[in-house]
Amino acid sequence: MSRKDRLNLSRRSLLGLGATFIAAPAVAQEVFAPEPDNDPAIRRNISSFRAQDWRPYFSSTRNGAILVDTASRALHFWSGDQSIYRLYPTSVPLSEDLTRRGRTSVVQKVEGPSWAPTPAMKRRNPEWPDFIPPGPDNPMGTHALYLSWRYYRIHGTHDTRKIGRRSSNGCIGLYNEHIAELFSLVEPGAQVLLI
Repeated sequence: MSRKDRLNLSRRSLLGLGATFIAAPAVAQEVFAPEPDNDPAIRRNISSFRAQDWRPYFSSTRNGAILVDTASRALHFWSGDQSIYRLYPTSVPLSEDLTRRGRTSVVQKVEGPSWAPTPAMKRRNPEWPDFIPPGPDNPMGTHALYLSWRYYRIHGTHDTRKIGRRSSNGCIGLYNEHIAELFSLVEPGAQVLLI
């Protein structure tokens, strides 16, 4: 093979390689494109991870402050002295009628919570058990923060597929490792705002 043939072959190889790189994003988009979102309330698994400032939501961070943004499916925590800020992905209620918004507070912390469905849950799902003790089958995970609103909790989950989705019956769910960390940072009396 002559030097000229090798040069032409090298140019062709280079052009072919360049075309491959140019086409790669289009191919990747086609192969990895998400399926159409037929049911956004169930299928979407999104969370907007951007830091928030506490001032638009709280007059102070005394006792600690928790902001749950149901639209972005994120929980923000500020310690009372503002030295600690955490941002966690969450699960949120399945529908608007199950979603409660407003101000409440943490009234109790429970490690290894048990679970019992609310009367409304039992009416919707009569086949559900009346009680589940702490453990791997418990839908409240390893830790729970009980709120001043009856039946509402911020808790963990053993079903990690729920995080980032509209998947709860009213509570706010976190990965077990995240609720364990939050549990260690929060004290009863912490302010909570769900928006």
